[in-house]
Amino acid sequence: MGFLVSIVVGVLAGYLAGKIMNGSGFGLIINLIVGLIGSFVGGSMLSWLGINWGNTFLGVLITSVIGAVLLLWVLSLLFKKKK
Repeated sequence: MGFLVSIVVGVLAGYLAGKIMNGSGFGLIINLIVGLIGSFVGGSMLSWLGINWGNTFLGVLITSVIGAVLLLWVLSLLFKKKK
């Protein structure tokens, strides 16, 4: 996929991950940035596990969302909000 498409998928993954991790996100902008980083994390993690859903838009989006959710979860553990 092209560079621009990868950015769009990463941002979309960050948005979706923020919705999935309801209450554990860090705001829209941070979630979008986490989505960009999470797309790399998800791709690396799943390739280490031998999982490949192809180079389709949907496959890359699912991989990116998995990585972004994982990254948001780890960040929420590290930076717990004080009540």
